[in-house]
Amino acid sequence: MKRQLLGVAAILLSISTYAQDNPLWMRYCAISPDGTTIAFTYKGDIYTVPSTGGRASQITTNPAHDTKPIWSPDGKKIAFASDRMGSMDIFEVNKEGGIPKRLTTHSGNETPVAYKDAGHILFLANIMPTAEDAQFPSGQFQQVYEVNTEGGRPILFSSMPMEDISINHTGNTLLYHDKKGYEDPWRKHHTSSITRDIWLCSLNGNRTFRKQTAFNGEDRTPVWASDDKSFYYLSEEKGSFNIFKRDIDGNTSKQITNHTKHPVRFLSAASNGTLCYGYDGEIYTVKEGAIPQKVQISIVTDKNDKDLIRQIKRSGATEISLSPDAKEIAFVLRGDVYVTSTEYSTTKQITNTPQQERDIHFSPDGRSIVYAAERNGLWQIYQTSLAKKEEKQFAYATDIKEERLTNSDITSFQPQYSPDGKEVAFLENRTTIRVLNLKSKAVRTVMDGKYEYSYSDGDQWYQWSPDSKWILTNYIGIGGWNNKDVALVNASGNGEIHNLTESGYSDGNAKWVLDGKAMIWESDRAGFRSHGSWGAEADIYIMFFDLDAYDRFRMSKEELALLEDSEKKDKEKSEEKKKADNKKDKKKDSKKEDDKKEVKPLVFDLENSRDRVIRLTVNSSRLGDAVLTPKGDKLYYQAAFESGYDLWEHDLKENKTKIVMKKVGGGALLPDKKGENLFLCSQGGIKKVTVSSGETKPVEFEAFFDYQPYGEREYIFDHVWQQVEDKFYVKDLHGVDWKGYHEAYARFLPYINNNYDFQEMLSEMLGELNGSHTGARYYSNGPILSTATLGAFYDETYDGDGLKIKEILAKGPFAVKKTDVTPGCIIEKIDGKPIVKGQDYFPLLEGKAGRKVLLAIYNPATGKRFDITIKAISMGEQSNLLYKRWVERCRNIVDKLSEDRIGYVHVKGMDSQSFREVYSEVLGRCRNKEAIIVDTRHNGGGWLHDDLATLLSGKEYQRFVPRGQYIGSDPFNKWLKPSCVLVCEDNYSNAHGFPWVYKELKIGKLIGAPVPGTMTAVWWENQIDPSIVFGIPQVGCMDMRGQYAENHQLSPDIEVYNTPEKALAGEDQQLEAAVQEMLKTIGEKK
Repeated sequence: MKRQLLGVAAILLSISTYAQDNPLWMRYCAISPDGTTIAFTYKGDIYTVPSTGGRASQITTNPAHDTKPIWSPDGKKIAFASDRMGSMDIFEVNKEGGIPKRLTTHSGNETPVAYKDAGHILFLANIMPTAEDAQFPSGQFQQVYEVNTEGGRPILFSSMPMEDISINHTGNTLLYHDKKGYEDPWRKHHTSSITRDIWLCSLNGNRTFRKQTAFNGEDRTPVWASDDKSFYYLSEEKGSFNIFKRDIDGNTSKQITNHTKHPVRFLSAASNGTLCYGYDGEIYTVKEGAIPQKVQISIVTDKNDKDLIRQIKRSGATEISLSPDAKEIAFVLRGDVYVTSTEYSTTKQITNTPQQERDIHFSPDGRSIVYAAERNGLWQIYQTSLAKKEEKQFAYATDIKEERLTNSDITSFQPQYSPDGKEVAFLENRTTIRVLNLKSKAVRTVMDGKYEYSYSDGDQWYQWSPDSKWILTNYIGIGGWNNKDVALVNASGNGEIHNLTESGYSDGNAKWVLDGKAMIWESDRAGFRSHGSWGAEADIYIMFFDLDAYDRFRMSKEELALLEDSEKKDKEKSEEKKKADNKKDKKKDSKKEDDKKEVKPLVFDLENSRDRVIRLTVNSSRLGDAVLTPKGDKLYYQAAFESGYDLWEHDLKENKTKIVMKKVGGGALLPDKKGENLFLCSQGGIKKVTVSSGETKPVEFEAFFDYQPYGEREYIFDHVWQQVEDKFYVKDLHGVDWKGYHEAYARFLPYINNNYDFQEMLSEMLGELNGSHTGARYYSNGPILSTATLGAFYDETYDGDGLKIKEILAKGPFAVKKTDVTPGCIIEKIDGKPIVKGQDYFPLLEGKAGRKVLLAIYNPATGKRFDITIKAISMGEQSNLLYKRWVERCRNIVDKLSEDRIGYVHVKGMDSQSFREVYSEVLGRCRNKEAIIVDTRHNGGGWLHDDLATLLSGKEYQRFVPRGQYIGSDPFNKWLKPSCVLVCEDNYSNAHGFPWVYKELKIGKLIGAPVPGTMTAVWWENQIDPSIVFGIPQVGCMDMRGQYAENHQLSPDIEVYNTPEKALAGEDQQLEAAVQEMLKTIGEKK
């Protein structure tokens, strides 16, 4: 009996534990100082394992994500980052495990980088730079802070970002790699100015900095050797990332490892000379001169994640299709298709896969639904139908049948039934319009894909005509990407195409109206255009293909009423005559009536059709969808004038416009056949709007959803890989073995159970492309309460109770009202709670952004204590104030050095708002300056290169001089004097494009640091898991010599770098060089 019980216990143990030998995707490995133990991250927890291999011990078990462990100098503690409070904070735990101690509380993300000593941890955080620091203030440039291992107030260690810090044994010198700006951290093989370099920083007295590496690619993660005279580091100097060794200030490097296909990551060193690193998802150790040894690891733990999670979803719909009788709505929710009743919440699941289905469309008889599904890495068209004749609705069906309609090896999606139900149109290879005959299964091409370009999936539009013989579609023809048209295409496939608009503006999204006698479409020909960059307000227009319909549409309300009355009487007479003449039985009568309901073939009068165009919307706006009622008397449309889309009604006969519903969202508007109700999908829900009353009610659903986390991640992985294969800007994908990388990275999927790891794995794979604008992003939920700020610099040397103010930010909480608070004042309390010396005060500001806070102030200069109330601001608002302060500081430097002769403007982004600010500065404040410095440093891109180049390339050709008074010049809207452009390593995307154009057109000189080649247009695609996004660089910009801008670095005419010492002291060497160059250009003051 005892033996039987033991057997049962053994079975139970095998069920409740989860053993993995040689697991993969172990990240952030770090070897202990004595070289005996390795800490690492696996599936969101911290583990340790003997450095010789063996069974790993799980140190943390919290459901949160724990990562990036580092060892204390004595090897007894491990510090790590964890999001168990919503954002990444620093925690410390005993090496054997236990309850970790939280050390930081700010709502931003903190990451441990090194123990400064046994009692202090250095970590990265974005809180506040020093007041003196001349570096660009940006969230990507984190400061380094130190925190006591007992907790307390973090102390600023470095205003300048230092990543992967390694401190020598005496604690007076550190090594780190720099961060010059944005690029995906997992990008590989690139050589440009943005790549990391290794620096040595002396901590004795005033800090000094010496650059240690000069390779124009990546040098990262330095760790001191035991002699404190040399260091190991990771470099791509000889291909893939490997370990190299270099003497301090030495000119030569020694390669330690020789891995080829994959990068070496996460280098650390023990005092006995053992190096530890990650490679291809596993952990290795090596000693200089020896062969690397893989650490054989076994993990035995409880399986705390699930392969299947059953859920009931009542929101999350992303697209809808209305049945012909408006009794049902099909919708997509996280990649599955459902149908719900429009009156009840009864919902039928149509597909149940971890893959993605989308582009749903009801058949004209309501008995089938067509959709696209991406299965086995290929988008194809599928149809699900009611299997039982007696069943009329999907929501209540007991038997449904799915069939695959297309059988090609080419991407096919966006299907649409013809109105007669006999055929299905779809897009092949994203832009070719093809038609499938449901009976014969024959497929024909209706419009060649060369006449369109798909930037993002779903951006194409086409629609069948009511007679099923024609298709309206977007159309760019040859080279019309930026001003598309609407085309009428013969659905027979005979190649007949009529460009209906040819306006030179953007026209698209055409819909058939008035039984096919006209179309409505969207055009920006009359809307206000963005001053710079792309974008314009649009309107809805109607074009008539039938003269009688055109005349009828233009009738007044009175004229139309008289005509309709006459038509009604004629119809009544006709019906009476039919009844008298008709002696057949009722069934035959019914059949005859049905025969007469057949749609007549459309006849088009296209000659002068552009003269039969009417603008329907009264005011241009940012438009969503639009619907014209069957009679053509009312237009319903979504328009955004301020914030968000509202649903509007325009009565075309009364010429009256009113709002039907506020904040409806921008989804498709689906009318029922009579035009009495509109259905739309907005913010994850489905709404029904009764247009006569404006009444809105939700269409409720209960969707049974089988969440398969591992299956969904596998699908997203395959989808990302395929999207790159299909859409990367050059077909050869920079020559990489993309199929090989699919195999190499797919094997990690079973070992990943969270989106932090998944995002990194996707980014590692995408990083193999050596392209800009790629990598994956994971947007976690973040903290519930964010840490507010008071908009001031504090004196870091002050060591008493409270916070001593060093500088008040302009337009910050202390500056927007009279408070008597001045620099030197001490904030003693926040909302009645004292700020104690050495204690963390961030919890006192938790959740206070936008709220009034009571501050107790002490002014040492006057000896007075007083209370004030101010409104705290968010970190984002503070970041904007810091940016404005930086710009003002640069402007003051230029004014001082040039004695007010030279103007200065910073281009924040490549968008319309930034262009307006530049235009205002250049032609306003700087109008009478003799030259101007246009600073594009740290600009993240957009689309403004031509606007800026045009603004700065003005050539004066005449002056306005009434009675001898000079009052202006032509061109009046361009800068007519000398200019130069400041650039740096952190110029990205279009901030590479504009300086390139500026130099190419010889407008002036570029000054600063070289700019990486990143001028490529990107599509950031959201996944079916909406927290995951990834980028595809897909439209390359090619110069007239046939060379892509991507990966071609732009060199300035005058190369200048800002050194760390001078930047921290408030000097901007690049800006000073620009002033000197402009003074040289304009010469002596006259």
